[in-house]
Amino acid sequence: MFELENVHAGYAGATVLRGVSLRVPAGSVVALLGPNGAGKTTLLRVASGLLRPTAGRVLVDGRDFTAAPPHRLVAAGVCHVPEGRGVFPSLSVRDNIEVQARPGTEAEAFDRAVAAFPRLGERMHQQAGTLSGGEQQMLALARAYVQRPAVVLLDEVSMGLAPKVVDEIFAFLARLAAEGTSLLLVEQYVARALGSADYVYLLNRGELAFVGEPTELDATALAAQYVGASD
Repeated sequence: MFELENVHAGYAGATVLRGVSLRVPAGSVVALLGPNGAGKTTLLRVASGLLRPTAGRVLVDGRDFTAAPPHRLVAAGVCHVPEGRGVFPSLSVRDNIEVQARPGTEAEAFDRAVAAFPRLGERMHQQAGTLSGGEQQMLALARAYVQRPAVVLLDEVSMGLAPKVVDEIFAFLARLAAEGTSLLLVEQYVARALGSADYVYLLNRGELAFVGEPTELDATALAAQYVGASD
């Protein structure tokens, strides 16, 4: 179980999140929705240890990781795939995969990455920064397969990609979920996120506007949250 408990957080004295509590049960997919400026990326940064909350707690299986650096959360099974192609552009595809693998598991990591995204197998010696946007996102997502995390935090991983690539990415996410990995999914394609999710959290202006199952979320109310919010 991954949890945020009554979290407050922000930047340079400006509060972005106000008392947000969220749970990602083991083996579940949780969609985190909301308009631009709602605080979704800030929440994922707190969840991965990149931003320390001003109040509240970050818990992994009941253990408090609120003040822990990011590498300790990684060791605890938390994998963050940030918005904007989280790869090392100057390294080869092979080297990108190798640095994410646990020592002694490099060969298995290459096999798992290529099994997830066969196109990466054709690009192993290519510099990651020269890949297409879709290929870079595949490489970033391969981390979630290579590290074998318990929970993956995904920030707009389909943004700016062609529909065919988006289909591949959602197929990969379904595969991760089917293997028992928990997902916390921030996604611009609301219908696809809802179709994948077991639970939904709707964030607006740093506060929770809805918590429940996808079938409980009223489409009209959801649209109003998006249209009525400001960045």
